[in-house]
Amino acid sequence: MLDNLAGLLLMVALLAGFGLPAEFTVAYMVPGTALGVFLGDLAFFFIALRMARRENRTDVTAMPLGLDTPSTFGMILLVLGPAFLAARGSGMDVASASLHTWHIGIWCTVLSGVVKLVLAPMGGWVRAAVPRAGLLGSLAAIALVLISFFPLTHILGSPLPGMLALVIVLGTLIGHVPLPGRTPGTLGALIVAGSAYYVMCGLGIAGYEFPVAPTIQWFPTQWMGSYAGAWIADLPAALPYLPFVIPFALATVVGGIDCTESAASVGDEYDTRTVLGVEAMATLIAGLSGGVIQTTPYIGHPAYKAMGGRAAYTLATALLIGSAGIVGYFAWLNAWIPAPVVYPILVFVGLEITSQTFLATPKRHFAAVAIACLPALAYLAMSLPDRIFGDAALLNANMTMDGLDGGPLKHDLDTLRMLSNGFIVTGLLWAWVLASMIDQKLKVAAAVMFLAAGLTFFGVIHSPIPGNRLFIPFWAAEGSSLHLPAASISAVMEYVAGYFVTGLFLIVWQFVNRSAKCPSQLSSQTS
Repeated sequence: MLDNLAGLLLMVALLAGFGLPAEFTVAYMVPGTALGVFLGDLAFFFIALRMARRENRTDVTAMPLGLDTPSTFGMILLVLGPAFLAARGSGMDVASASLHTWHIGIWCTVLSGVVKLVLAPMGGWVRAAVPRAGLLGSLAAIALVLISFFPLTHILGSPLPGMLALVIVLGTLIGHVPLPGRTPGTLGALIVAGSAYYVMCGLGIAGYEFPVAPTIQWFPTQWMGSYAGAWIADLPAALPYLPFVIPFALATVVGGIDCTESAASVGDEYDTRTVLGVEAMATLIAGLSGGVIQTTPYIGHPAYKAMGGRAAYTLATALLIGSAGIVGYFAWLNAWIPAPVVYPILVFVGLEITSQTFLATPKRHFAAVAIACLPALAYLAMSLPDRIFGDAALLNANMTMDGLDGGPLKHDLDTLRMLSNGFIVTGLLWAWVLASMIDQKLKVAAAVMFLAAGLTFFGVIHSPIPGNRLFIPFWAAEGSSLHLPAASISAVMEYVAGYFVTGLFLIVWQFVNRSAKCPSQLSSQTS
């Protein structure tokens, strides 16, 4: 419950940081997003009850489902936030830019649901085709760079309650140090650190103020505007963001398979296709209802079972999260639950995903997991310059990154831009290549290199344009949304050539190695 609640609080807070009004997020985006959690958890509740009756058991634990934390960060920081800023930069007012951003979020969530629905019967094939180091390595990059790092600015922005909450959450959930009365760690952090936060508000300490009571709109209806289909016309604006969205959908498919196997290890044999189908339909319905974050089964089924969880905990989560968004009292929770108190849950999730990545990946592929994180670090390095040059003072002074004098600084920033754009796909491909090389499958590594060259040619990865905009080089006319500026063509083509030539080299390398082995093998057989 608190994990899902933290995701919704995070969505409102981070989008407000981009300038998108919290009132809009609560009325338009939160209800559909919460509806996806409601329907998914409700479905798993009934599936668990049916299994318990069929097998005549009382110890069946329902599959946990909620908002996908990597997608929450990814959608906000890589899709919704940049889309809102781009809309404002094009001259839209706040209301129009907010609606435009919402429509893009709907498209991304709907397409995620469609991809997952198509892949649900083929989940095993996806898992077999792509090494875990690739799929999970790019997920670990998101976990470290986005999920664990970015919340620290909010947690340590209020150091005293923030550190209290962080220590309680990590101590109980990772260190397994029990709280008195076996109080759950997240609840304990909410009580102890939340109390400290409001004591500091009462003492009038600088930076701590009681929140203004929000005006709650009971049973908001704005989100139902998604059923009118006005968002369909914004498909062209949503397409450039698919390189961020599709990898998250793929990751949840593999995660759903892993969660099903995890449940089977403690005696709860769920059908993999059913699990994947439920999460796909929950995501699809959430998107069609105005939701902007996909749902996924949660890792940790054995832990829930060990704590005594059966079916009711998913029902409770469904009722709280669903009613908070649809009834409207989420606005009250958003105002009164201090962010520094719940954000440590996200740090725990990030650390848990990273550790699970290494546990689920063969030891020989650890270096491949590590290399998947490097493009994400480029995104982290670019985030601060982007914010600096996006500050109103520099914009009013007409100072932009493009206006820098040539030299090492501008060259490094341009390189970081190309490395960071599409970093999720880039990390997946790089890890795939290295894992294949470790397994002596140079032809597979070459094929992935050729794939990377093709994706670079259209800007899916290594786009030199801010916002990771896709393009069609040479043929798209100037003024088209798919136009690649002439100044960027040479850089893009060199990346394409780099991947392509490297792929050819890998093929030759495999051929030479195979030829070199033949005489030695012949000699061995003769002797």
